[in-house]
Amino acid sequence: MAAKGIEPLNGRRPAGAPPDPVAFRGVLGRFATGVAAVTGLDDGVPVGLVVNSFTSVSLTPPLVSFCVAHTSLSWPRVRRGARHCVSFLAEHQREHARRLAGAGGAKFGGLPWSPSPAGLPLLDGALGWLECTVDAEHVAGDHVIVVARVHHVGAHDVSGPLIYYRGRYGRFAAPAAGRDTPL
Repeated sequence: MAAKGIEPLNGRRPAGAPPDPVAFRGVLGRFATGVAAVTGLDDGVPVGLVVNSFTSVSLTPPLVSFCVAHTSLSWPRVRRGARHCVSFLAEHQREHARRLAGAGGAKFGGLPWSPSPAGLPLLDGALGWLECTVDAEHVAGDHVIVVARVHHVGAHDVSGPLIYYRGRYGRFAAPAAGRDTPL
C-alpha cells in the first residue's frame, strides 16, 4: 500500500505499462522550470519559440540543451539560420512567452529586441542570453534534444525569473545579489 499522499495518479496499471500520458504530464508539471526563448532569423524575419526544457550541459566546451516537439513549426525556421539565441525570460515578460509559445507567424510584432553579435534577436529585458550554433540533435520520442555550442553570452540584473509551473507562468523573488544562502 502506498504511503499517504503518494498514491499513483495513473491508477492500477499492469506491471511494465507506461504511465497514462495525462497523468505523466500532470506530474511533470509539478517541476518548476525557467522559461527561455529560442530566437533566430528566417530570411531576415525574426522567429522564435519558448522552451522550458533548457539546461546546461558542459562548461568546457560550453554546451547547453533544450527540447523541441517534432510538431514545432517555429524550430525549423530558427534552425535554418547558422546561429540562434537563447534569452532567459524575466518575470515581467509573460506576454513575450505567451506570444512566442503560440502558433502562427507574426510573433515578434511589437516585441522589443536588440541584435546579438551576429545580428540575431535578443529579447530586451531578458535576464541573460546566449548566442549558439547547433552541435547535435538527438531524436527522443516526440521531441528532439538540441545540444548547442555557446559562442557569446550576456547578462542583465533586471528582475526575478519567469517560472513555469503546473501549466502557468509565475514568478520567484530571487535574493539580492551577494545574499544567497548556501545549501
